[in-house]
Amino acid sequence: MSLPEITSTTNPRVKRLVRLRSRRHREAEGVFLIEGFRELARAVFAGVRLAEVYVCEQLFIGENEPDLIQQLEESGARIYRLSVDPLRKVAYRDRPEGLLGVAPQFDTGLASISPSSDSLLLVVEGIEKPGNLGTILRTADAAGVEAVVVADPTTDPFNPNVVRASLGCLFTVPLAVSTSPKVVRWLEEHQVRVIATSPSAPDSYWEADYSGSVAIVVGSEQYGLGEIWLDGNFPTVSIPMKGSADSLNAAISSSLVLFEALRQRARTMG
Repeated sequence: MSLPEITSTTNPRVKRLVRLRSRRHREAEGVFLIEGFRELARAVFAGVRLAEVYVCEQLFIGENEPDLIQQLEESGARIYRLSVDPLRKVAYRDRPEGLLGVAPQFDTGLASISPSSDSLLLVVEGIEKPGNLGTILRTADAAGVEAVVVADPTTDPFNPNVVRASLGCLFTVPLAVSTSPKVVRWLEEHQVRVIATSPSAPDSYWEADYSGSVAIVVGSEQYGLGEIWLDGNFPTVSIPMKGSADSLNAAISSSLVLFEALRQRARTMG
């Protein structure tokens, strides 16, 4: 590349990228960070139009980076070169791959999702850790989930660690964010059945019927689901556990129930 290289860690662009690690600054600008070859490639494939991309050839790990950078530039992204020290300063990975993009935040309103008559949805309530949310999105992608709805979140879906843990599946699975009461009303309006998870439920998760349009609802491992999901209006299922632990990681719980739903639905279709 013939572009001038930013070599100073105190460059204004470098300082801005560091600030964008903060949710407050991301929301103020309406943007978020995407780091890594696979994540940026999935963003491009999903039609995300990046505003800026920062590259450091010395940290590339493969041979396909120039082609990806060309795609990004052709889609309208401004390309900037960074030397190793500034790139390491703005990266949030221990081993940066020499690619960091800035993209506009996309719509996460419930209205952006239109469930089909045979949709499999995942609702996660009160998820606290970005890594958990990212892993949940990755699992949802693998299970063919139509959309993920985050209710009452305490983490920002545009946190860099959500992007990282999802391996770019933040861009492949439709995502909505809202409050639990609004999500309940939205599911009712779209005639989506609810199956809630609770450690105290008498029925095991493999005993539930996941056919048709259905939403699996999972809470955080610390607090579980709120009363709005457990007030008796929805069937509840549990994941049997024989050890001393009284709960599982939310991402693991989601994986178990989603793939049981996938198994049942595949058997019905087959």
